[in-house]
Amino acid sequence: MKNLFFYGTLQHLSLLEVVLGRAARDIDAIAVSLPGYRVSAVAEGPFPMIEKRDGAIAQGVIVRGLSLDDIARLDFYEGSFAYDLVSVILADGQVAEIYLPQPGLWTPDGPWSFDGWVEKSGDMSVLAAQEVMGYFGQRSRDEVARMFPGIRARADAQRRAALSLHGADSFQGDIEVMRRTRSYADFYALDDIVLRHARFDGSLTAPLERAVLIDADAAIVLPYDPVRDRVLLVEQMRMGPLARGDRASWQLEPVAGRIDPGETPEEAARREAKEESGLTLGPLEKIAEAYPSPGSSTGFYYVYLGLADLPDGVAGTGGLVEENEDIRSHLMSFDDLMARVARFDLANTPVVMAAYYLAYHRDRLRSAGATDTPESE
Repeated sequence: MKNLFFYGTLQHLSLLEVVLGRAARDIDAIAVSLPGYRVSAVAEGPFPMIEKRDGAIAQGVIVRGLSLDDIARLDFYEGSFAYDLVSVILADGQVAEIYLPQPGLWTPDGPWSFDGWVEKSGDMSVLAAQEVMGYFGQRSRDEVARMFPGIRARADAQRRAALSLHGADSFQGDIEVMRRTRSYADFYALDDIVLRHARFDGSLTAPLERAVLIDADAAIVLPYDPVRDRVLLVEQMRMGPLARGDRASWQLEPVAGRIDPGETPEEAARREAKEESGLTLGPLEKIAEAYPSPGSSTGFYYVYLGLADLPDGVAGTGGLVEENEDIRSHLMSFDDLMARVARFDLANTPVVMAAYYLAYHRDRLRSAGATDTPESE
């Protein structure tokens, strides 16, 4: 049996339940402190790090009587963050072990608040831990560490799903999931599901075999300059057309990207505009919150029109080098945009949706003058 000191997210009993695979009532946790160590926020994610620091005191809990199976599960979970166990002496004289990050792995980013983390990221982290621990005994901790950005994005999408605006008048029938297995997981995940669901007449279907792509939520924005009456589209190689055998693997589309955990969709839209095209957006108008393919994917889109200053010369190339993005932007007049839509020359659903939204609201937007659209950078 071992005693461990938890100074960070594993103080959250709901998370610790998932990691240990047992109920909180069976976990012996007591508040304690550890002198000579400092807990800091981490720039790379919503979790803390700990490091030796004279005069500092780390607050946390000691969890006692952990079994070899408990330690194996904790090693798997914490190992996904590249943390390793070391022995320490707590302020009350108890000996315990803590998970220390490997030197230089994380960037300290000021004080870390446990209560603030619970409020902002607690639910998402519990959902992410459920996926992580689902790989226990099946994948190595290094594999899971590499997958973790996708795991967090999927968990954040699941959390956000409970806040969706749609569905108030839809049928609320019973669904029995008889079996759910994960066939693939990396950047995306793919689940095979056997289920029965209620019919509109009250009966149940026969068992159905289905598959669903588990994706993150995305923010999508069409930049529009109401003074110059033009939009900006981006072009990049896309896997869907490539895999389908489309003659055009490079596609014109709005600015788009995954919503990072902790971001709002609006924040993600602004960040992606800056990363992909160097634009600082003005006011955003929401066009839609929608599933692009609800029959086969969890992917969910937050689509916006973003007012922007689009002078000659603003188009160019962009994207994040660390994500291997190679993106070219194009300026296009409103008339050219609608002409392309009319001849089915744009094969991206969000840009077509945004174009028709713009056509409907264009007079209002132009008459407003857009005097507060920012300069591009």
